[in-house]
Amino acid sequence: MDISTSVNSSLAHLPPSLGRLSEVAHNLWWSWTLEARELFETIDPTLWFLTHHNPVKLLADVRPDRLARLGEDPSFLRHYSAVLRLFDEYCANKKSWFGAHHTDLTKTTIAYFSAEFGLHTSVPIYSGGLGILAGDHCKEASDLGVPLVGIGFMYPQGYFRQRLTQEGWQEAAYAPFTREESPIQAAQTLSGEACRFTVEMGGRHVTAAVWRVVVGRVPLFLIDTDVPENSPENRALSARLYGGDQEMRLCQEILLGIGGVRLLRALGIAPSIWHANEGHSAFLTLERLREFMQKGATHAEASELVRQSTVFTTHTPVPAGHDVFPHHLMDRYFAGYWEQLGLSRETFMGLGETPESRGHGFNMTALAMRLSAHVNGVSREHGRVTREMWRHFWPGLPTEQVPIRSVTNGIHAPTWISPELHRLYGKSLSPTWTSSCDDPAMWQRVTDIPDAELWAVRQAMKRKLMSFIRERARTGWMQGHIQPSQVLARGTLLDPEALTIGFARRFATYKRATLLFQDLERLKSLLQNRWRPVQLIFAGKAHPADEPGRYFIHEVLSFCHDHKLGGHVAFLEDYEMHMAKFLVQGVDIWLNTPRFPLEASGTSGMKAALNGVLNLSILDGWWAEGYNGANGWGIQPLADQADTKAQDQHDVEQLYRILEQEAVPLFYQRDRDGIPRGWLHMVKECIRTIAPQFCTTRMVKDYVGMLYEPATLRAPSTW
Repeated sequence: MDISTSVNSSLAHLPPSLGRLSEVAHNLWWSWTLEARELFETIDPTLWFLTHHNPVKLLADVRPDRLARLGEDPSFLRHYSAVLRLFDEYCANKKSWFGAHHTDLTKTTIAYFSAEFGLHTSVPIYSGGLGILAGDHCKEASDLGVPLVGIGFMYPQGYFRQRLTQEGWQEAAYAPFTREESPIQAAQTLSGEACRFTVEMGGRHVTAAVWRVVVGRVPLFLIDTDVPENSPENRALSARLYGGDQEMRLCQEILLGIGGVRLLRALGIAPSIWHANEGHSAFLTLERLREFMQKGATHAEASELVRQSTVFTTHTPVPAGHDVFPHHLMDRYFAGYWEQLGLSRETFMGLGETPESRGHGFNMTALAMRLSAHVNGVSREHGRVTREMWRHFWPGLPTEQVPIRSVTNGIHAPTWISPELHRLYGKSLSPTWTSSCDDPAMWQRVTDIPDAELWAVRQAMKRKLMSFIRERARTGWMQGHIQPSQVLARGTLLDPEALTIGFARRFATYKRATLLFQDLERLKSLLQNRWRPVQLIFAGKAHPADEPGRYFIHEVLSFCHDHKLGGHVAFLEDYEMHMAKFLVQGVDIWLNTPRFPLEASGTSGMKAALNGVLNLSILDGWWAEGYNGANGWGIQPLADQADTKAQDQHDVEQLYRILEQEAVPLFYQRDRDGIPRGWLHMVKECIRTIAPQFCTTRMVKDYVGMLYEPATLRAPSTW
């Protein structure tokens, strides 16, 4: 598939000697390639900072005379040529892992559907972990040469921007982003026309335009209903991520699943494998059923064809994470559709039935489970919980034999590594370390990095975080977003020398953001210790409709303003991908306190570990298999039958014990050079053991070997 990009008309002022800068800017390959990022930063360091590292906007805003001078600068031209050489070699895809190890699948196309993709702040179509995972999956598929095609939504208003009132309450603000300032371009059909498709929903026809984002070698196609052909109501269908009521959500999921199949047909793409990342896109199975039956297959034949070629990844054991639509809405939007599947209404509704929803709603996860032969959870522990949850689909089969597998999540290391550690790893491990992220032998060399060198890099990363926090607070004050009384709570008094604990994630109640505040006297003694101070940094959003989550944010902010804790506790407003990089790179300890067993996987702790940040977490999700007793700290939860009060009490006691008796003393135990040798020994063990196992290199290879390849081999080829 051709993934070349055209030059944006707004960048016509590029001098001929730099003519391909726009091409590189419109391929997100630059976002995880240090040499390319440094090239764009060199153009105008201040503008690079002000554009939040967005090269498309940078090139649109930079002064033409600056570009003209750079076009004649021998040093810049050498850097430019080197980046183009890397870019061209990468896009040529001549030495990919997939091409070398799966020659029988090279003509396969994998369609990867997700409601959100976290690629970069310049493409704000993500809300949190699910989107970041999908974005990392696409990047790694590109690196490995896996023939993936992404399907998602444009979301002109993206996810909400978080604003915090003076009283400490989260408010949601939406603002459209400027598509022309992002690496997004119109998708075209094989005949060169703008791609459009139509879906009938509730008796009305909705037209969607298609946009294209190039992620290295992987194209991502985005659905957008904000087109003149549609009514105002229909134009707003794709406006926001996770916005609106149940009916709006149902319409979006029809567009993603049914519309996504039609989008691929309009583009002339014929996938062999269909991967639904969470249940939001499960309607794709129904549209494929309908297609097969139109070709003459029976319902049973069509169901088997769909099942054997569909991969489904479920991401949460939390009931609220599974969409269930009431039958009256399903009737409104699918009346007439089930006949095309050769089904009665009752049988159709049964496709989305669970023991809990029987007669009350249509469960999207149930639909995906029934029509996917290749199902996985996202950690070993989550796989166990998922088999237990859905064992009724396989009556009489022992739970351990339920055919739901586990592919533990990973992170795309080149995206999340700090520039400082990137260079250190390049010097100490291998100049091409990013292409061997899953090689334990390479990571063994971490133990040979001199302590003083590693400590200096870690301290530099921490100072960058503190500078970032202060600059955000200063800018917010200047722009009127932050009042003088709020400046303290935004971290302006944080100490770059103090042990810093980070907690940044979605503020869902089961994640227990306020667990550490359950014993204020012990917390004060930790934070205010004159010789061994500790400080806390919080960040995260609660869904606008999640009142308990909003209250958790309010509660944390009240502690930030408490004069007895003030200066030691900070909450950073409007958590997003750009901020996340500073946090996972700059804190000393990454705190994670989910209520067991509700953490499916989690990936933020993996990003922190890659950057030498130690995890302190409940042994749930990925940490249950990542913790080895010497690479961080783990809290063994009580049995999952325990009541929540007993579990909270047990976990907070263990949390304080670890901080008071192990973590804080170890951090402040220094030699004569001021270096914490014991701490760094644990940091090296953390990097050595976690980096190769919890990277997307290992994860995507697992998907290929465990799910994609079997889906290709087992899918019937009759139709």
